[in-house]
Amino acid sequence: MKKAKNGIEVMARGVYVRSGRLLVCHTRGADNTYLPGGHVEWGESAPEALVREIREELGVKARVASFLGVVEHRYRQKGRWHFEINLVWLMRMTLDSAEPPPSCEGHLDFRWIPLAQLGRSDLEPAPLRRWISNGLRGRAGGAVRWASTLPR
Repeated sequence: MKKAKNGIEVMARGVYVRSGRLLVCHTRGADNTYLPGGHVEWGESAPEALVREIREELGVKARVASFLGVVEHRYRQKGRWHFEINLVWLMRMTLDSAEPPPSCEGHLDFRWIPLAQLGRSDLEPAPLRRWISNGLRGRAGGAVRWASTLPR
């Protein structure tokens, strides 16, 4: 297995739900979606990184609410293995339209996934599909704070 160029990537990701739908990000040309946010930079806290990434990607102010959990994720992209630690936060922001918000970055677009369809969506890392939905609905198992796509 080829290692990722930069080792472990630390990501700050945000969960934003409006009218029963989860906001997700998509890299144009990719097959999956993921939570908005991005890399934590040197000397930056995860909440600071999330607020910065949302401002860069969407051009809006975000506020980090509560910590939801951690998902470690290994995946292959363009023949190269990547490994990331996703720190996932509930976030608050104001989006004026029910339509997907426009991206400030040309390689990204945003979409809404109805929470009722989250389990069948293309959201990655896959464990998020279950525990975000469960956690937001208050079901048993919703308190999961860690998940992984690594083999056990």
